[in-house]
Amino acid sequence: MRCPYCGSGNIKTLETRESAGNTIRRRKECLNCGKRFTTYEYIETIELMVRKKDGRLERFDINKIIRGLQKACEKRPVTLEQIRELAEKVRQELMQMGKDVVSSQEIGDLVMKYLKSLDRVAYIRFASVYRRFEEPEDFRRVLQEVKE
Repeated sequence: MRCPYCGSGNIKTLETRESAGNTIRRRKECLNCGKRFTTYEYIETIELMVRKKDGRLERFDINKIIRGLQKACEKRPVTLEQIRELAEKVRQELMQMGKDVVSSQEIGDLVMKYLKSLDRVAYIRFASVYRRFEEPEDFRRVLQEVKE
């Protein structure tokens, strides 16, 4: 492990704790530059593949989920740790399905399932991109869904 700021290998682990499921969160400090950062460690079991809408196959990448959630949760009271835990829940549920290939729609549906209970505004933002809203009526439908 190298410091993401200065590249030094002189790293000290300050805190280790179990996060969602099989994930271990480690808080670290670089003894060279003094900056702190967090790493996540998890067991990689099978190579999960994602079937995109156009039929292409690509490797599952939890960081894509995290980036999408960060955009949806921008300027919302949602922490990066909550976003990572949500993404990990999605990954675990996908793994429990026991499939080698999952659709991008299954992933999006799971993200929305968990995001709805975390932050409703972020849920609407995510839905507008995921469901490709084109008309104001699309927003009204999701707002009605959130109210219920």
